[in-house]
Amino acid sequence: MNPKIRVRFAPSPTGPLHIGGVRTALYNFLFARKHGGTMILRIEDTDQGRFVPGAEEYIISSLAWCGIHFDESISVGGPHAPYRQSDRKPLYKQYSDLLLNAGHAYYAFDTPEELEMLRKEAEESKQTFTYNAVTRKKLRNSLTMNPQEVEKMIGEGIPFVVRFLIPENTEVVMEDIIRGKVVVKTETLDDKVLYKSDGMPTYHLANIVDDHLMEISHVIRGEEWLPSLPLHILLYQAFGWEAPQFAHLPLLLKPDGNGKLSKRDGDRLGFPVFPLQWVDPKTGETSSGYRESGYFPDAFVNMLALLGWNPGTEQELFNMEELITAFSLERVGKAGSKFDPEKTKWFNHQYLLRKSDEELALSLKTLLADKGIEAELKQLTKVVALLKDRVNFVHEIWNEGQFFFEAPLTYDEQVIKKRWKDDSPAIMQSLALMLQDVHDFNPESIDAAIKQWLEVNGFGMGAVMNALRLLLVGAAKGPHLADIMSVIGKEESLRRIKNGIEAINNQQINS
Repeated sequence: MNPKIRVRFAPSPTGPLHIGGVRTALYNFLFARKHGGTMILRIEDTDQGRFVPGAEEYIISSLAWCGIHFDESISVGGPHAPYRQSDRKPLYKQYSDLLLNAGHAYYAFDTPEELEMLRKEAEESKQTFTYNAVTRKKLRNSLTMNPQEVEKMIGEGIPFVVRFLIPENTEVVMEDIIRGKVVVKTETLDDKVLYKSDGMPTYHLANIVDDHLMEISHVIRGEEWLPSLPLHILLYQAFGWEAPQFAHLPLLLKPDGNGKLSKRDGDRLGFPVFPLQWVDPKTGETSSGYRESGYFPDAFVNMLALLGWNPGTEQELFNMEELITAFSLERVGKAGSKFDPEKTKWFNHQYLLRKSDEELALSLKTLLADKGIEAELKQLTKVVALLKDRVNFVHEIWNEGQFFFEAPLTYDEQVIKKRWKDDSPAIMQSLALMLQDVHDFNPESIDAAIKQWLEVNGFGMGAVMNALRLLLVGAAKGPHLADIMSVIGKEESLRRIKNGIEAINNQQINS
């Protein structure tokens, strides 16, 4: 293990984990494993007002399903525990005080109402109010008040926040592994709140302090945090600490490429944007998940890895070990990546084809049991072998091959009109008599017997087999007929021929 490489995934438990967040965790994991480093999970719950019950557990379960494991976390523990920010609350004040004492931060007593009034006044003048080097000299803060007055207000319990003092007329020069050199002038920055009078730090302070104390070497996070990078670099400089290396990942875009992928896009277009199903504890609204939609975790991870990262080869299918070997931040692009729901299904299809028929049969057995259908694994393995080329998900095997487990109760009227002739009942009865004498009821024997019977009777293959498929399946679909008959067996095949003839005759009489 390389002790110098330490990365973290630091989600906030404000709701379900979006697949964009899963990708961030995945890239951190791949980078850590590639370099023999340490992967940390830290829960950033400083914003108690947005805390959602069950979200933390959901995050942990989602990452476990994806095969993303942590060396240090609230579950595993580690040398830098605790790994939940609310449990670290007592240590942040000392770092806020360090900045105050060094002149890098100041107390601000402006009320929310006062600040809102300033925003409205600015809007009326078609301007934007910003708490910065220009406005801070006119507002209620420790920069414009004498120390005794500040001390008195704090002593009286008057609410305050601690704001960072952005240096004036300075260029912040930053290096990003993905985006290269980034330069920002401090005139464009505002004095962000670092610490609140309720004793809780904001994200900006807690994030920097924890990354430093946990010896994080690389901060790999989403592009939405890029505007915060100048502040974070200035905070590292103010503390006199060495900053980690930063890599800001590109956005996941809507399928049409116009804007960031959201839950609404999934609802509108019919695909999940969360790894697992999520039930909102406040509204009861259920959001679909990739697991419950039938995706394999390794297919989901493979798809996600290639949304933003290019291996530089034609290879598309990677297991986790192959991803770890091939991954590099230098091959992560700057531009956003369009999410393609159909490509996601393609990945699942590829992984389904790679799995053994026996493994898929076990999954199918569980699915059928939920429908009250008991089937032997031997039969299910045969069904899987016949249908897996046709489906993207295990549950679609049922949709494609329900007739393997249940005899048809209805018969497609369009197929009857097209394929069922006046002499079809007699031909099918003759075929049933012949099939009774086929002893080894396997596909080869069935095919040979039918071929000989067709030749002897001078029947055309198409007319006979289309009518037979209608009786066995109820529609013009399904794999090779001899395969179907072999799986359902001779007795069931003959029963379906007999019952089907009667049902279609009745259907025609009543129509």
